[in-house]
Amino acid sequence: MYRNITDIPGIKVGHATDEAALTGCTVVLMETGATAGADIRGSAPGTRETDLLQTGRLVNRIHGIVLTGGSAFGLDAAGGVMRYLEERGIGFDTGVARVPIVPAAVLFDLHIGDPKVRPDWEMGYRACLDAKEGPLPEGNVGAGTGATVGKLMGIQWATKAGIGNWSERVGSELIIGALVAVNALGEVIDENGQILAGLRQPEGSPFVSTLEKMKEYQSRGFTFSNTTLAVVATNARLSKEEVNKVAQMAHNGLARSIRPVHTMYDGDTVFAVSLGEVEADVSLVGSMAAEVLAKAVRRAVLCAQSAGGVPAASELKT
Repeated sequence: MYRNITDIPGIKVGHATDEAALTGCTVVLMETGATAGADIRGSAPGTRETDLLQTGRLVNRIHGIVLTGGSAFGLDAAGGVMRYLEERGIGFDTGVARVPIVPAAVLFDLHIGDPKVRPDWEMGYRACLDAKEGPLPEGNVGAGTGATVGKLMGIQWATKAGIGNWSERVGSELIIGALVAVNALGEVIDENGQILAGLRQPEGSPFVSTLEKMKEYQSRGFTFSNTTLAVVATNARLSKEEVNKVAQMAHNGLARSIRPVHTMYDGDTVFAVSLGEVEADVSLVGSMAAEVLAKAVRRAVLCAQSAGGVPAASELKT
């Protein structure tokens, strides 16, 4: 196992990264199709095709997911992923054409790098060309290129974040994995509640509690430039209703690792996909999805590097 989401057979991941403009996109490809669901807890989401993932909708299988920077502009990247899949004959058969089903979600990274450069059709296509199985890069890649955390007081006091991965095996066959682009208003915390990366302060210890600062400024509006995006996957055989339950339960992983989370200024979105035929209880899969997602979130800040004048946690004195 590589300890990332590609440990799930049938999943490929690719990144397109603009290191100059500090933005990018990440694609998760399931070319043979996957049962999928999504759960959106943040109140400022930017998404595409997420309504289709709800139970009671016609299409039951998807072929890719796009996580992207660029705010709402970045949704254009999904068009490149659709073109890539269509060229390979992959998609929902309508009788006259195969239409790839590619849900997407965006995070806000326009405050770092060049705000005039956003992921587009070409970048989405390029991410597909990069897609592979096996070990994956983490930190400042793809949708995590311009990701930051701890932005309550503005980008000048934020800490760099990025992409994180993790997976776990249960027994001899069941695997649950997660990939996440961490771009939260709040801070990332370890298992003991200690801040790993977040709102910096000029003196003393490097970080200060976002919630405590919110209490001080209770009547003011806060920055809206956030959102954490995740994909959790399993080789368990789950129905559409069950995989939506996994997406719902996986949000507990965000709550364990990001504080505060799901605010009015975040668009936190978790996608869940099921590939394979392993028999497993949905409650076990959902509980493990929360575990691996929390670990992936922490890796996203621990693997990040400084960029755009925003320092990474690894370079700050504790």
